[in-house]
Amino acid sequence: MQFIDLSAQQKRIRNEIEANIRKVLDHGLYIMGPEVNKLEEKLAEFINVKHAVSCASGTDALLLSLLTYNVGPGDAVFTTPFTFIATAEMISLLGATPVFVDIDPKTYNIDPDHLNKAITAINDQDPSVYSLPRALKHELPTITPKGVIAVDLFGLPCNFDHINSVAEKHGLFVIEDAAQSFGAEYKGKKACSLAEIGCTSFFPAKPFGCYGDGGMCFADNDKLAEIMQSLRVHGKGNHKYENIRIGINGRLDTLQAAILLAKFDILPEEVELRHKAASKYTELLIAAGNKLSTPFVPDGYKSVWAQYSVLASDEEHRTNLQTKLRDAGIPTAIYYPKPLHLQAAFASLGYKEGDFPIGEDFARRIFSLPMHPYLKKEEQKKIADIVKNPSRP
Repeated sequence: MQFIDLSAQQKRIRNEIEANIRKVLDHGLYIMGPEVNKLEEKLAEFINVKHAVSCASGTDALLLSLLTYNVGPGDAVFTTPFTFIATAEMISLLGATPVFVDIDPKTYNIDPDHLNKAITAINDQDPSVYSLPRALKHELPTITPKGVIAVDLFGLPCNFDHINSVAEKHGLFVIEDAAQSFGAEYKGKKACSLAEIGCTSFFPAKPFGCYGDGGMCFADNDKLAEIMQSLRVHGKGNHKYENIRIGINGRLDTLQAAILLAKFDILPEEVELRHKAASKYTELLIAAGNKLSTPFVPDGYKSVWAQYSVLASDEEHRTNLQTKLRDAGIPTAIYYPKPLHLQAAFASLGYKEGDFPIGEDFARRIFSLPMHPYLKKEEQKKIADIVKNPSRP
């Protein structure tokens, strides 16, 4: 059994993919070729925003967004510790300070009430209000809240009405990290359109992925889009040898755009297939019992199910279930085994175990089951049977 079955998808559209690749080989415009512009237009229309700015990866999308807001030393950017490192890594890379905020126990996404407390703690220079980086104890007077990166974990959008309201109250920008949620919805709006800038990833394992690295930023604001378009090509001005700002080499390859164009035609159907697979999982696992907590999707939200992640009762329970599933040839994964505030890369911030108890607890209990549009009901039933009777081989 495959954890993510990309081969089944490829079989459906192999001819279209090869035809698109041949077009690129024929015209030879491998950098910023016509397929790139076509993909940007299609995805901007799909998301219902004015601008889509393609780039080399989801990580570059975050970097471009932060650069657009001039994030740098002395700035505090708030985000979740329960995500992939790229989110906070880009904050640190620019010399700013990532300030972590614990998660909502139902959605696994950043908790807006905790966010408000963390911002207040920085503004008031009062770590008693919320857990702050201990290394900032003597630097708090020089750290200024600048923005928020809200991560749509596992394909489920954050509570953006609340997050945007908190950010507006404190005068902060909001970036939507939609690396896992392209195709999801929040109250009738598409993921990637829920903040001033939305960022996504086209990493192959994503719900909408290419065959390499790729990413995109989305914005309605003309000026923000113009800056990102410049930044992704070394701070380009009117032509490639006019540089009006310091930027990066962050362009999306034409070949990857061609592959994504072929995949885009089946995306709506694949999203619906993901929903059906997730619903079937929930039905089977609730019936199976065994103290597993299944994912929660609030009313008005539509997850794209990048992962189907469940919570075991404790770490031992998780290990037992993963072992039994592995022995039966069923792969699982843990997203994420160690929260970011406890990673060695952020040790200089001075966070300690116990600072974010919900994220820490979930990291000990969470694991993900195979999830893709071509998952068979018989495969899901096999998984549920093993979960129900973990002592059986």
